[in-house]
Amino acid sequence: MRTGEPLPAVGEVLAALATGLWSWDTATEAVTVDAEAARLLGLPAKAATLTEAQIRSRLHPVDWNEIAGIVGLAVAEGTLAEVRVRVMDEHGRVIRVVRSRSKPSYDPAQEAFQLIGTLQEVTEPTPGSPAGRSAVTGDWRRSREAFLLDAGRALAEARSTAEVLRVAAGLSMPGFSPDGLAVFEVAGDRLSIIGLHGYQPGDEDPFSPMSLNADYPAAEVIRTGRAVYLSSPGDYKARYPVMWQLIEHLGRESWAYLPLTVAGRTMGAWMASFAYPVAFTPDERSVLTTIARMLAQALSRAGVEESERALTDGLQRSMLPTLGPRIPGMNVAARYVPTGGGLQVGGDWYDMIPLPGNTAGGGRIALVIGDVQGHDVRAAGLMGQLRIALRAYASEGHRPDAVLSRASRFLHGMTYGSPEDASDLRFATCLYIEADPATGTLDIARAGHPDPAIRMADGTVLARPTAGGLPLGIDPDADYPTTRITLEPGETMLICTDGLIETGGHDLDTGWQRIRTILEEHEGDLEELADALVQGVHGPSSHHTTGPLADRREDDIAVLLLSRPATGDAKDTPTGLAPTVRRTMMSVAQAEPERVAVARQQLRELLHDWTSQDQIDSAVLLLSEMLTNVLVHTDADALLLAEVRDETDGRRMRIEVTDTSDDLPHKRRPGELASSGRGLVLIELLADTWGVDPRGEGKSIWFELHEPEPKDTEGYEIQGYEVEGAGDSTGPGA
Repeated sequence: MRTGEPLPAVGEVLAALATGLWSWDTATEAVTVDAEAARLLGLPAKAATLTEAQIRSRLHPVDWNEIAGIVGLAVAEGTLAEVRVRVMDEHGRVIRVVRSRSKPSYDPAQEAFQLIGTLQEVTEPTPGSPAGRSAVTGDWRRSREAFLLDAGRALAEARSTAEVLRVAAGLSMPGFSPDGLAVFEVAGDRLSIIGLHGYQPGDEDPFSPMSLNADYPAAEVIRTGRAVYLSSPGDYKARYPVMWQLIEHLGRESWAYLPLTVAGRTMGAWMASFAYPVAFTPDERSVLTTIARMLAQALSRAGVEESERALTDGLQRSMLPTLGPRIPGMNVAARYVPTGGGLQVGGDWYDMIPLPGNTAGGGRIALVIGDVQGHDVRAAGLMGQLRIALRAYASEGHRPDAVLSRASRFLHGMTYGSPEDASDLRFATCLYIEADPATGTLDIARAGHPDPAIRMADGTVLARPTAGGLPLGIDPDADYPTTRITLEPGETMLICTDGLIETGGHDLDTGWQRIRTILEEHEGDLEELADALVQGVHGPSSHHTTGPLADRREDDIAVLLLSRPATGDAKDTPTGLAPTVRRTMMSVAQAEPERVAVARQQLRELLHDWTSQDQIDSAVLLLSEMLTNVLVHTDADALLLAEVRDETDGRRMRIEVTDTSDDLPHKRRPGELASSGRGLVLIELLADTWGVDPRGEGKSIWFELHEPEPKDTEGYEIQGYEVEGAGDSTGPGA
């Protein structure tokens, strides 16, 4: 072309460069192409106006689906939209790859895009080559999709800010992996770095903390909410000359700063730096933008979970007491494990309360354990108020039954007396024990809670049935009778919430058998026993003992252990020295004939290792006769005392039933059809020795059986003296 001649038309220049021109209006769904663009799309080489459907039929489906995302990203960033697409023939075969560059705009009134751009044929770069870092089709796209899936899964599984930052540092993007990462957090009007990877210690000092008004890319990103891409050191120096002096020595060639935005709020910024030049094509920007969005969501979620954990820890520290100083004559251990509820906090609690009259040398104490219905913040709040109320009533010097009665009225007033709480009524189970360390006497009142269990000094475990009433808060006038038992030297008492029994899909029966096994087999001090109980139901070993109710919701666990050291044993042990006497005691009132069955079960548990099953059956039969005689022939209540005593010639059991009636029993000769009168006859036939002892007020009838030498017969096992059927029992609260 000679000087002075007019320039050729734009269309001629583009045709000479094998570049086509096209335009697209998404409102009318019309695409206009010139002759070269039509040729590149596999159509006749002439200008035409086509529909979106006609264009879509010529492009690979995966590439067509990506166009909308790239156009939207270009509009948001005010940049060109560049995309590489595969052109298909009528048989679905790829005939060429073309690159489209366009300038999109958005019309809010029509909610549509208008694009004008060019088409040019390109050659696919070899995978793994430097050119492969540009946006290409085929394998790179599949690698990118797989990378985004893996990154999303890893970030979703992170549960803390530290884990999220560790995952972000380990991301390896397909084709263009950054070698430096930084995460910036906004606190007030300051910017600070909370995560850094790929830099030396101290490199972040000039940038953390930093004012949001600083002329720094991360600060600008947070102020504007728009990403900043710097493809070369020249770009960085031109836009941020002051900051360039601080980062020039770090040896990077390209930088991307992206906002971390959640629910429309920019919470920080993410920087990715590269040791080689990166063009930041639309495909690359799309990947970086997606990662920034996932990173922002992960950091926000981790922050919420960390706040919830902090709230949970604070609630636990404020609501659960620490056990007081060591009690002379008794040892106490406790555990609390929140296993249910979204905030990991619920209504379980325990407490130890010094009672009036306590001195530095020891005195009466109260032990309380309970469970407010629910696993939410309301349950935790009610638990805190109820614990304070119980502590106040106990400190006033009330007896156990009065303490629970007042607490029930208090909770009923809070949950049933408030109109706004009418749809969320709550109750609580509770076990209250007043203990005298000097004598081992325990006065127990129970409100719908599982019964305590006693581990005797030789490892025998008994569930101790106690009288009880309704759970707290149901009936403001409910009564709570008191049961008195004695904790003998060397014995340990367990009280717990139902979470310890039922966690892992267990019911009361199977869960109690698991707990009983741990109590019987454990050797160690009281703290170790508490850990073993929790570990057995909540630790890794608990997964091997799943119960029959696998779909049952997990529950919170509260455990209290109270032990009385054996005579001459100063160590804090649940076993102590081997006892010479194993003893259980319980009362059977005239109005509670059903407790005769409980007494029979208690005796079987006491004799779990007796060598003669026949003698166990005989003892249970005679006990039933003695208790029934008291209930039928007198107006008094019966008191059972059962002992197993070690002696030089073997073990001996003594069963004694005492009542306040002065009428002495007499042996009769009942006829064949008589319905009574055989009690003393049976005692005389089955017992080794027996007798009736008058008391100052009332009488006591007793019998004894001597344990025979173990023998290898059916139904016995010489080692351990385990008897078939022995030890079967229901657990606390059953």
